[in-house]
Amino acid sequence: MLKHRLIFGPLLIILMLSFVVVDGWLDQVTLSGFWQDLFRGRTTLPRGLALFTLAAFIAAPLGARELSNIFACQGIATRKTITTVAAILGVTLSYCIPNDTDAVTAIALLSTGMILVFVASILTFCQGRNVEGVVAAAGAVMFAMVYLGLMMGFFLAIRRYHSAWWVVGVILATKACDSGAYFTGRAIGRHKLIPWLSPGKTWEGLFGGLVWSALSGLILAWLSQRFLGAVDHVPLLTGLWWGLAFGFVGVFGDLLKSVLKRGAGIKDSSSLLPGLGGVLDVLDSPLMVAPVAFWLITYTK
Repeated sequence: MLKHRLIFGPLLIILMLSFVVVDGWLDQVTLSGFWQDLFRGRTTLPRGLALFTLAAFIAAPLGARELSNIFACQGIATRKTITTVAAILGVTLSYCIPNDTDAVTAIALLSTGMILVFVASILTFCQGRNVEGVVAAAGAVMFAMVYLGLMMGFFLAIRRYHSAWWVVGVILATKACDSGAYFTGRAIGRHKLIPWLSPGKTWEGLFGGLVWSALSGLILAWLSQRFLGAVDHVPLLTGLWWGLAFGFVGVFGDLLKSVLKRGAGIKDSSSLLPGLGGVLDVLDSPLMVAPVAFWLITYTK
């Protein structure tokens, strides 16, 4: 398992960095003619287009299929198609509402999307004149829209105003806690954190992971001062406590996934990524951190 982690972990990082490089390059593309008309008169592409593609057409669909399997293991008869559509719609609404849209209209658009998903879910699961389990199945679809769609959309909200490297920084600082907790726990872990929920986690691993995430935040802040412009650089002390906060909140995201898997009686959300589990096993902590990161970046930078 450790060997697979050491192989597939770096590969995922390389994949993410590739999308970030492409995302930054797309910011420099100049639009004209048909393409300018298509993007409502813009002279450049919207920021974060590559990251949106990664979220909406790779991460959200794969995660939605895993969620559907988890729900099925708990006896909730949802469907992969509508769960996937709900997750993609959540990401799309988070990204596609223009910056110049007034707050009331933006809220109305998002709410309308959620209402449409809710109504479609009820109608879908009432087919065959069977109402048993309809509420649970519709609730599962709404859960997917919020968990995979809207929460992931906070990363795209960060990208609207900052370099794509900020998204990388948030994810790396968060996952540093995961890695730090894993290796610290294996080395010196003795006292179980929550044995009834996640038997492998220890208090020693938790504190070790928080140290790793805080140090990662500090290093990433230093790198931002060296390689990013004045608008995007982060003070060292801010990077330190942001990293600590991201690591701490990420633990709750990991525990939420444990609640889902424990209720379904499974160890990993899937076997798609050897040594890492499934997409949800990778995204669990960053998804929980995304909204916290957005508000911290918006009001404490």
